[in-house]
Amino acid sequence: MKRLEGRTAVITGAAGGIGSATARLFCEHGARVALVDLPESPLGEVAAALRAETPDADILEIACDLGQEVGATQAIEATLAHFGTLDVLVNNAGVRAYGPLADAEAHSWQAILSVNLLAYAFLAREALPALRRSGRGSIINVSSTHAINPRAGMGQYDAAKAGVLSMTRTLAFEEAAHGVRVNAVCPGLTLTPFHVRRAMREGRTEDDLRGERVDHNLQRRWADAREVAWPILWLAGDEASFVTASTLMVDGGTRT
Repeated sequence: MKRLEGRTAVITGAAGGIGSATARLFCEHGARVALVDLPESPLGEVAAALRAETPDADILEIACDLGQEVGATQAIEATLAHFGTLDVLVNNAGVRAYGPLADAEAHSWQAILSVNLLAYAFLAREALPALRRSGRGSIINVSSTHAINPRAGMGQYDAAKAGVLSMTRTLAFEEAAHGVRVNAVCPGLTLTPFHVRRAMREGRTEDDLRGERVDHNLQRRWADAREVAWPILWLAGDEASFVTASTLMVDGGTRT
């Protein structure tokens, strides 16, 4: 069964680990997919790989900066111009900042909030007219387990991700009457290219990460990005038709 047959989806941060895994799964399940990421990202490589793996997939690449409000407008307008409809929005783009809040400066806050929170709001705003027309619109906001379990040294990122959860519930309350469901997914420790590159700088390989036992969660391992993509797929389709204003923890049972 193809869960998203005949539906159109926008996926932001599509060149990254969770974004590309979600795009791959959506294509496998019949969705038309708009992939959104920065011009300097490996977006073209991801799109080429998806087309090779799923030759009948209808894929649109949109290179834009979601850190700017106009980027949200560009992404949704390009999607509608190409596909004509929109049924699913996956807000997944994100950036990081490191350091204690005592040292956080305005430019760093602006960079984090513009991509990790405001872009989600602007994309939802631009997408909602089409999602309402769909009759089965679904927004999935990718937050983080650290929205609920924050840690020292990444307070800006964690605060933005907590804001995503609050916005998700508010938007769900506002859009229920229009037939649009809004939910959030909170991934835990997920093996993405970002973490692989970081490990390589420390002299470790991807296989090292996959094989190590971690204390971060009850399953004591890293998640594969596809394990996060499956719940996103579920929330996008009819199997989750009675699910809205929810936060789904996809974290292997994070230890608090």
